[in-house]
Amino acid sequence: MQKILNGAVEFVAEMLDGILLAHPKALDSVGGDNHALVRKDAPVKGKVAITTGGGSGHLPLFLGYVGKGMLDGVAVGDVFQSPSADTMLEVTKRVDGGAGVLYLYGNYGGDVLNFDLAADLAAAEGIRVETVLGADDVASAPSGQEARRRGIAGIFFLYKVAGAAADAGHDLDAVVAATKKAAEHTRTMGVALSPVTLPANGKPTFELPAGEMEIGMGIHGEPGISRTKLESADSITQALVDKLEEDLKLAAGDEVAVLMNGLGSTPQEELYIMFRKVHELLSAKKVSVYRTYVGEFATSLEMAGASISMIRLDSELKGYIDHPVHTPFFTQA
Repeated sequence: MQKILNGAVEFVAEMLDGILLAHPKALDSVGGDNHALVRKDAPVKGKVAITTGGGSGHLPLFLGYVGKGMLDGVAVGDVFQSPSADTMLEVTKRVDGGAGVLYLYGNYGGDVLNFDLAADLAAAEGIRVETVLGADDVASAPSGQEARRRGIAGIFFLYKVAGAAADAGHDLDAVVAATKKAAEHTRTMGVALSPVTLPANGKPTFELPAGEMEIGMGIHGEPGISRTKLESADSITQALVDKLEEDLKLAAGDEVAVLMNGLGSTPQEELYIMFRKVHELLSAKKVSVYRTYVGEFATSLEMAGASISMIRLDSELKGYIDHPVHTPFFTQA
């Protein structure tokens, strides 16, 4: 195992220590528990609070988006493991500014179980909680079964929309409605080129021989939809975009925002090569790219590969996507 760490047991705790030490003016822990993080000025009175959570190993997802214009708090689990309901409850109580709390996280069984329990516990303490799930991974379930899909990099767009709607002063019902609208218009497809090694066991979580790739593999190594020899950047991008266009039912005149995401070990040069083809394919279909994000937004430790997320926009969603953001890992003026 080729990793820079002191020990597998200390991996997450030391990572969280480092992040808090690096960003002391932006983030705070709840009651000294670094697995429960909030924006430094939480709670923001009268504003709907947006919270998220999930396992470690995906930086900047999830905790990297806590800050002005996006999220108010996050519950952090161990590597690829769900955070506890107790941790989420503590985050909820700390960020509640009296206008209710939105739970916004990826569609994974353990997360759903623990977040639902936290919502019940919060309700017992008089805090209203609503939930929206990110379920953007086209490869994880067919069209018509969107509720079964995994949540991956496309949740970034949901964070943008929810955070902007809350900043605009909308009530909880309106924030939920805007976020659900964003979720309905967001899709992601990815490709993996290498496995990932968890610090706890020191071995790859799956086998992916050199010279091969897997389309649709999940960010924890969940099986994809096809495994083939490694193809050219243009061929890979074409395969991903074809699936996205079909699932989103994109048509001439549509506008989209595109997220070109690296999974952990992919150079930005390669991401821009892929985006060049994304733009070409969308332009050929007379679909306009309104905004573009290129970089690492949702990773899987050192996995090599990339994902493409698209959100179809209307005037309302464009306004939310344009909203300024300032977090430790992402800034938009």
